[in-house]
Amino acid sequence: MLNKTLKSIFILFLGAMMSGIGHAQDITVTYNGSKAKIKQSLKDSVTVTVNGATVNIDSRYEGHKLTLLLKGQSNDGQLIMKNQGKVKVTLSNLSLTSQEGAPFHFKNKKKVEIKAPKGTENTLTITACNDTVNHKAATIWAKGKLLFTGKGKLNIVATGDGCRGIKSKKDITIEELTLNVTTSGNNLGIKPFTMPMGDFKMPEGAFPMQGDSIKFPGPPNFPGGQPDFSKFPPMGGMHPESGDTIKGDFPEMPTMGFGGKHKYYSSAKGIASKGKVIINSGDITVRTFTAGAEGIEGKEGVIFNGGNVDIMCMDDAVNANACIEFNGANVMAYSTGNDAVDANLNNGFFPPFGENKQSDEVAIVIRGGKVFAWSQVGSPEEGIDCDFASIVIEGGTVFSVGGGMGELPSVPTNKTAKQPTAVLVGLNIVKDEPIIICDTSGKVIDTVTIPFSFNRSASLVSSPAFKSGATYTVKTQGYEKTFTFTENFTIVR
Repeated sequence: MLNKTLKSIFILFLGAMMSGIGHAQDITVTYNGSKAKIKQSLKDSVTVTVNGATVNIDSRYEGHKLTLLLKGQSNDGQLIMKNQGKVKVTLSNLSLTSQEGAPFHFKNKKKVEIKAPKGTENTLTITACNDTVNHKAATIWAKGKLLFTGKGKLNIVATGDGCRGIKSKKDITIEELTLNVTTSGNNLGIKPFTMPMGDFKMPEGAFPMQGDSIKFPGPPNFPGGQPDFSKFPPMGGMHPESGDTIKGDFPEMPTMGFGGKHKYYSSAKGIASKGKVIINSGDITVRTFTAGAEGIEGKEGVIFNGGNVDIMCMDDAVNANACIEFNGANVMAYSTGNDAVDANLNNGFFPPFGENKQSDEVAIVIRGGKVFAWSQVGSPEEGIDCDFASIVIEGGTVFSVGGGMGELPSVPTNKTAKQPTAVLVGLNIVKDEPIIICDTSGKVIDTVTIPFSFNRSASLVSSPAFKSGATYTVKTQGYEKTFTFTENFTIVR
């Protein structure tokens, strides 16, 4: 009897110990309206100060990964954190809104992991980004690396002008979770392109210069009518739906300097990194609604390794100044006013005069998954755009829609199309009517439905089912074309 009693006590003790290991946090923050309550089990080298619902944490640990648990609700709160070591922030049905500046502001030297555990739904919202000198203009702003994990849901909402969704100066990695990012504000000013020019001045009126502006009259008349936002998955009323009004006027068009592109100052981008954006798994939805507001931007590259990614923007859906890789994710990139996927290795400039050829530098590589890249605005914007750098297609299903810039630059070559690939020049697309690709026996290889009409698209098409030397037929309403892959890359007119 005694032995059984001791055994029971031991099991209960062990269970309590394991439970403590699994759930103990160094710091727990509970938001409650205009206040925040702190429970701090680790105090050495960690300073926590609270002002209303604004929590400041200064961690001087370098070898210890600090753990935080955040829960509760506040309509005017923030977490501002400076950490020397790694940090893991776990969200437990948190609802946090900031009326000015980032709800999550990480001045981090080491990686910050943000986890949304299974069964939780968490929402972070920013409503204003007017004080860009003292406050960071993003729902989540980080100085260092960010890692998003967990099998729960995280909603990122930016409604203020110039407010981004997620912004980091280093890499952003996303795994497992359901991540919804929506920005609906206008741009917060425009920063003109500048170039060292000494005392040289352009003749007055020759180009729009600093201080000039061109008023953008509103959304253009897209081919086939305005975009139908109802065709895309709703996000619980957290982004403008079809028929809603986006607040404010559309922003002014950019002021242009001599010899280069404009640069928006604090545009309302969805996910933006000065490093790389890496998506390994999960379900990611991004919506932006103003010019200059790309969906996913990674200055040093964007890598899609897995998961389901759904992006819809007025500007570029995916943008990088380096290589964009599609390795296995299912990606739908849809732009209503610019390129769907845009790799700017050449910084938007054409090669030297007389050299109308692609460079050997790879701008876009597709190895697997599905890549739907749709640009609705028309020429010269494209579904997949990399100027005169190279596209490599090694696998996966690819279907792009765009106005194109002729047959070059944004197509592969026989050398870089390692999987049979065709560009369909002049493909007529009818909204919601299926585009069917079949072989000579009538077997359907693929079917794609586009949510807008487009006359004479330059569409890039590739499939693992395509075989060299085989013949295929593409059919849409009022269009039918049969072609044979005599080469790995085939132009179909």
